[in-house]
Amino acid sequence: MIKLIALSQRIPKAVLFGAAILLQCALLILMVADRVRILREGREVTLQTRPVDPRDLLRGDYVVLGYDISQLPAGALAGQPTAERNPVVFVKLAPDANGLYQAVSVHAAPVTVTAPEVLIRGRVSYSCGSTSRTFCDKLTIRYGLESYFVPEGEGKTLEQARNQQKLRVVAAVLPSGRAAIKRLLLDGEPVYEEPWY
Repeated sequence: MIKLIALSQRIPKAVLFGAAILLQCALLILMVADRVRILREGREVTLQTRPVDPRDLLRGDYVVLGYDISQLPAGALAGQPTAERNPVVFVKLAPDANGLYQAVSVHAAPVTVTAPEVLIRGRVSYSCGSTSRTFCDKLTIRYGLESYFVPEGEGKTLEQARNQQKLRVVAAVLPSGRAAIKRLLLDGEPVYEEPWY
């Protein structure tokens, strides 16, 4: 430890500062590359939105999104113990006759799916009981798709369309279950496309 401190004192501060900047740039590049990978390689699924309560004005102009797949019966998971307070779950989705993906089942671990089914990863918002960690009969699940930033002044229009069930989301989902919003559809027509960068 003493040798490490002595070595760091011999390195010029400009070199340490430059290394810190390079590290931060590398982390930013990794975050962008991860997002690009989801949007480019993920399988597209179309989800129906539904009305959600008011939004937080401090985060800027964005649309709060809720989905039919956000509140699901736990099925076989109901009453089962979980190691975490907000456990990760995997929801098997399949398209209905209209091409909208609906929940088929909820699982505590990844399961095998066959095309056109998709497995999406989410996190349960809460578990039953304060001391015992178990799955409730009904699960509220967040997928990281619950908000979408839009140009200033356009959020209200999209929220009204969402409340009238005219707004749909096309999400890209990787085989690992990670997902990102790819585009918004208003009455079936694209209104916002997420850039890859």
